[in-house]
Amino acid sequence: MKDRIDRIIKSPFVRNVMIMGTGTAAAQAIAMVLSPIITRLYGPESYGIMGTFMAIVTILTPIASLTYPIAIVLPKSSTEAKGLIHLSLITSLIIAGIFSFLLLAFDKTIINLFHLNKVGNFIYLIPVTIMCAGILQVIEQWLIRTKQFKVSAKATFIQALISQGSIVGIGFLYPFASILVVVQSLREGLKALLMILLVKKANIKSLFEVNDKKISKKSLLKKYNDFPLFRAPEVFLNGLSQSLPILMLTSFFGPASAGFYSISKTVLNLPTQLIGKSVGDVFYPRIAEAANNKEDLTGLIKKATISLAIIGIVPFGTIIIFGPWLFSVVFGSDWLNAGVYARWVALWTFFAFINQPSVRSLPVLSAQAFQLKYTIFMLITRVIMLGAGYFVFSSDKIAIALFGISGAILNLNLILITLKISKKFDKLKSVNR
Repeated sequence: MKDRIDRIIKSPFVRNVMIMGTGTAAAQAIAMVLSPIITRLYGPESYGIMGTFMAIVTILTPIASLTYPIAIVLPKSSTEAKGLIHLSLITSLIIAGIFSFLLLAFDKTIINLFHLNKVGNFIYLIPVTIMCAGILQVIEQWLIRTKQFKVSAKATFIQALISQGSIVGIGFLYPFASILVVVQSLREGLKALLMILLVKKANIKSLFEVNDKKISKKSLLKKYNDFPLFRAPEVFLNGLSQSLPILMLTSFFGPASAGFYSISKTVLNLPTQLIGKSVGDVFYPRIAEAANNKEDLTGLIKKATISLAIIGIVPFGTIIIFGPWLFSVVFGSDWLNAGVYARWVALWTFFAFINQPSVRSLPVLSAQAFQLKYTIFMLITRVIMLGAGYFVFSSDKIAIALFGISGAILNLNLILITLKISKKFDKLKSVNR
């Protein structure tokens, strides 16, 4: 038994997850220590304004490069991977330019149409955030491809230290929503810069070196066309689905309700970022490698999912049982309602936490068209649930409860469908051996 445990601990997969998890854990520790100070400095309304801005960013930044960076991990050829890097950066620049033009030309119309009066001139930060996100996505995927997980871990920790420290330090003198918005908008750019500084100069130089005669941008566009056609719309709609509660709560019940949701989601993202994302980042190249080597993908997905479920039951279960009391003690009595929200959000987030292996497997299983369709279905369901909470029950708490329950069911169903797809993939693979 001891030898088996030692083998598990020493396995490259577990070791890489631990490396990623260590950096994220340190970053989350900083967030946990400073969050009670931040919530007392800024208050629910400032959090709501910041949450509204971040909701917009969450929708747009995943498509900063039309998801081409996700493909960087897949090709065996490093030349092809570097061609995708160039393609991703060019795409980010074009998209940031398009949004800059739209905001300059139609800023007032956009603000009025989407009820963004509270956000105001902060919307001009969106193109900057999009460009920063595109660069970060490229560097993150390249580091995943080359298994430089230590660099990602260090950058995650330093980014949290600088950004959270800035919010607290400035907040003592100037505790306004603008500080939260500006710091959050620059977070991804800061992390990208830190990664570049932490990587060896030779590696950075090789990252951007590619012989254009050997790889055609046109051939890359054709070969990986499922990413902009299926994955980009899917991540856009998924981002919209994730941001719906903040946008609809702001519109229906005001910025304070959006603030309650924002802090509850921030807290519940701690285990997701600490373990779920770390496992997902390491699992993605592992499942891609397993597919190339014709291994049992269904078994890998099952093991990773069950492991996450065992890990996640304690933190998410604690919030479901003690949410209101914990939030009022840690963040102050003004945040009691955030704890009520958190109970229902935790139910959904738990299943989103354990579906990381399934979501990361879908590009490898060539199931991105299915993922897009399912995301559209999820989006429609969530709009209906939140709308029912407002129009039928006139209650923000019921709206969040319906949202949380539906989210749990939808994510569980996604895991089950992914396992069915992987079984078919495994059978087809065994026939073609």
